[in-house]
Amino acid sequence: MKLGIIGLPNVGKSTLFNALTNANANVANYPFCTIEPNIGVVPIRDDRLPVLANLFQSEKTVPATVEFVDIAGLVEGASQGEGLGNRFLSHIREVDALLHVVRCFEENDIAHVKNKIDAIADYRTVETELILADIEHLERRHEKVARAAKANTPEILDELEVIERLLEHLNDGRPARDFIFDSGEYDVLRHISLLTLKPEMIVANVAESDDGFSEHCLNALIDAFNSKKVIIPISSRLESEIAELPAEEQALFLDELGLECGGLTRVIRCAYELLGLISFFTANKKEAHAWTIHRGSSAFDAAGIIHTDFQRGFIRAEVIPLDVLLEQGSLVAAREKGLVRSEGKSYVVREDDFILFRFNL
Repeated sequence: MKLGIIGLPNVGKSTLFNALTNANANVANYPFCTIEPNIGVVPIRDDRLPVLANLFQSEKTVPATVEFVDIAGLVEGASQGEGLGNRFLSHIREVDALLHVVRCFEENDIAHVKNKIDAIADYRTVETELILADIEHLERRHEKVARAAKANTPEILDELEVIERLLEHLNDGRPARDFIFDSGEYDVLRHISLLTLKPEMIVANVAESDDGFSEHCLNALIDAFNSKKVIIPISSRLESEIAELPAEEQALFLDELGLECGGLTRVIRCAYELLGLISFFTANKKEAHAWTIHRGSSAFDAAGIIHTDFQRGFIRAEVIPLDVLLEQGSLVAAREKGLVRSEGKSYVVREDDFILFRFNL
C-alpha cells in the first residue's frame, strides 16, 4: 500500500510525513523545499502479532506495512509545468491513494502561497491541476485509440467511447473518481493511471490547540463536500511531538487528549477502507506474518501472495479467526473444538483470518 501526500506548498505535508514515519524529512518555510519525494515505510502495529508469534514460537514477526510518499507542493499551473509540476505529477501516478493535505491553521511565520488561508480554495486549486493533467493524458490516449478504431475492433471502439465520455466529464471540472462507469468500463481505463481516479482522503491540518479558526475551516470543508469525501482532522505538529515519545507515553498522551488513537492509525484505517483492503495472518516456527489483500479475494489469491508454490500446489486452507485462535491458546486446542474450518480455493478471505495453507507440489 503506497500513499502519496499531496497539497499546496507550506500546508504541512512534510511535517505530517515526519509524524507518520519518523523520517526527519526537511521542513522549511518556503515552497519546494521538497524536490525529490521523501519515502518512508511504516509497519502497521498490531498487538496481536507478538501474541501469535509466542503461540507458534516464531523467530520473528513480520507486520503489514504502508509506504508514505511526501510529494512536493503543487501550485496553480502545475499541469503546464509550473513549479516543476510535470515532475511532481509523475510521482503521484506511482501511488495507490492520495492524502490531500489542506491548511486549517493560522501561523504568521509560515507563508501561504496565496497569502490567504482558504482550505476549500486550496483543495480546488490542486484538484483542478490534477484534472487538467488527466485531460492532457487522456487526450493523448484518445488520439492513439481513435487511429486504431478505424479497424472497427469492438474492444477499441468500446475504449474510445469511454474515453470520450470521460473527457467530457473532466472538461466539466469533475474528477475521474466521480465518473459513473458502466459494468466493465473501469477495467478498460485502469491501465491509463489517471490521477483523479485514485482514491483520496482529505487531511485537514489543524492547530495544536484550536482558537476557533481550525474548527471554522474544518466545518467549512465538511459542509462543502457534504460527506462525499473522507476528511480527517490531524495536527501535524502535535502528531510530530507525540511520535517522539516512547510508546507507553504516547498512549497516556493520547488518552489525556481524549483521542482513541494517533494520526497514523486513523490514516491507515481510512486507507484500508478506501482501497478495499483487509489483513490475514499466517504463522510457523520461522515467522508470524500479517498480510494485506483486497477485500473479496479468494484463498487461492491469498496463497499466491505468500508464494507461487502455495498456489500451484493448493490443496486446502485451514481457517480460523485470529482472535478465536488466540483465545484457544493453540491450533491443536482449536481443532479439538472443531473451530478450524477446511476451505477450498474459492473461499473468500475474511478480515483477520488466520490461515494455514496445505499444498503439494
